[in-house]
Amino acid sequence: MAKLTYHEQKDLDNTKKLRALIKELPPFCSDFFRGIEPRTSTRTRIAYAYDLRIFFDFLRENNPQFSKLAPRDITLSMLEQLGSMDIEEYMDFLHAYSRENRGEMVNTERGLTRKLASLKSFYNYFFRMERISTNPAALVQLPKIHEKEIIRLEIDEVARLLDEVEGGEKLTEKQKAYHEKTKVRDLAIMTLLLGTGLRVSECVGLNITDIDFGVDGLRVHRKGGKEVIVYFGEEVEQALREYLRERKEIVTAEGDEDALFLSMQRKRINVRSVENLVKNTQKPSRL
Repeated sequence: MAKLTYHEQKDLDNTKKLRALIKELPPFCSDFFRGIEPRTSTRTRIAYAYDLRIFFDFLRENNPQFSKLAPRDITLSMLEQLGSMDIEEYMDFLHAYSRENRGEMVNTERGLTRKLASLKSFYNYFFRMERISTNPAALVQLPKIHEKEIIRLEIDEVARLLDEVEGGEKLTEKQKAYHEKTKVRDLAIMTLLLGTGLRVSECVGLNITDIDFGVDGLRVHRKGGKEVIVYFGEEVEQALREYLRERKEIVTAEGDEDALFLSMQRKRINVRSVENLVKNTQKPSRL
């Protein structure tokens, strides 16, 4: 059997995760996920599954008609009897609620919009397939999103940030020991993110073979499976070349031989580790 690429493996893992989530939902939900598969990614469908699970939990906790039912016992005809006021009550619930083992949960404007969009897509599918005759979610407007101001770093601020990654000032002796082992990698990651605008998920998914120094470009897998070439400048090239000299000497864990950026455990670095690096450039930890 041919070895799966990083992105193929992620998609396979997501597919298995999605199947497990669907088993926790009413049986008719399987039809919805099959219906939207051709035009959505596995990550999007997982997000929909989480959102729908919250919706059904809300109904069971707040609507007497659903209170004694297990999720698998909820029917489409019961959802058809809901009105727009029920959906609006759900939106109000989403502002702040409690989840077992997760404590208090809150949603920003974007979180509310995504969860309502998931529910609209869900109702739209069954309405379009003529399996329900009413569509209460269609009557509820999406929340207005107030755009955040984009904070852009000045050239000297970028330079100071990279200096902090490279220098490792104000660290304890233990932190300095780890910093010495990871600073070339960390500098390459930060320079790449700042120099290209890549998403963190795109950065960790890079393979060595995705780099083409002939054109100073990277082959990047975007959301939805689209593949594009992202070009970089001289500073990114220098940081990548220096890291690759170090990377060639590392014996990787099995299955991660192609990965560009590695953790201290010699495995492909994960998203959370890079996010921590970005947030804590003055406090490197063992990734």
